[in-house]
Amino acid sequence: MKVWFITGASRGFGALMAKEALASGDAVIATARNPKTVTEQLGDHPNLLAVALDVTNEAQAKQAAAAGIARFGRIDILANNAGYGLLGAVEEATAEEIERLYATNVFGLLKVTRAVLPHMRRQRSGHILNFSSIGGYFGYPGWGVYGSTKFAVEGLSESMAAELEPFGIKVTIVEPGFFRTDFLADTSLAVSPASIADYEGTPAGNMRSFAVDANHTQPGDPAKLAAGIMTLANSPNPPLRMPFGSDTVAVIEEQHASVEKELAAWRQLALSTDFPNEATGSA
Repeated sequence: MKVWFITGASRGFGALMAKEALASGDAVIATARNPKTVTEQLGDHPNLLAVALDVTNEAQAKQAAAAGIARFGRIDILANNAGYGLLGAVEEATAEEIERLYATNVFGLLKVTRAVLPHMRRQRSGHILNFSSIGGYFGYPGWGVYGSTKFAVEGLSESMAAELEPFGIKVTIVEPGFFRTDFLADTSLAVSPASIADYEGTPAGNMRSFAVDANHTQPGDPAKLAAGIMTLANSPNPPLRMPFGSDTVAVIEEQHASVEKELAAWRQLALSTDFPNEATGSA
């Protein structure tokens, strides 16, 4: 039996992962700001511990991890799933909106991870699933600030994977594309109210109407992603990055091709900035 610690477990991917884990016989420490919303979603289960957690509160994160250890004795899988989106051009986002978003999507993830890692290090085992997005791999107009939080998650996760490998702890970056959850609804998405007229009709401005029209017509099936997460959790050698969705795979392939093309075009300038080879006197 594995023990999961899932943030944002009252709805969306968090609730689906918790259901899959419980159905497979695992135990779940399911966290949300209001733990009642967890039990309303998941019901009563002997292997379920619903815990109050605002991921921006470091003391509460430590308390939640301690409560899970007291109940189940260990934490095998940390799913850093809590987070929300911010739609609007980078220039349109206010300092307050940006700070609030980073407080949850980046600093909240760090606070929860720091609370759980001492227990995983003591076990010399564990698996951290950090939820990013295709927006953490490719910068979309209208999603710049949100995407920057996911770029941060990706960079942190890459370093953590190398840092934690000696302790037997694995890290996987989960990169969903557009899935038919409530991410584009107002419960998970903030829209910057400071709309600048100049952006109307541009890719950033058009993204506002796209998000409204695309809600609940996304190509990804959330239940299939949750099942895919179970496959990851049971893999002896999980990947560092796991993209989910045909749209994500397509964007990654296009991004790789674009980077390779640009590198080839500017390769000589890139290489020209080294010191000359002192042994031969050549560059």
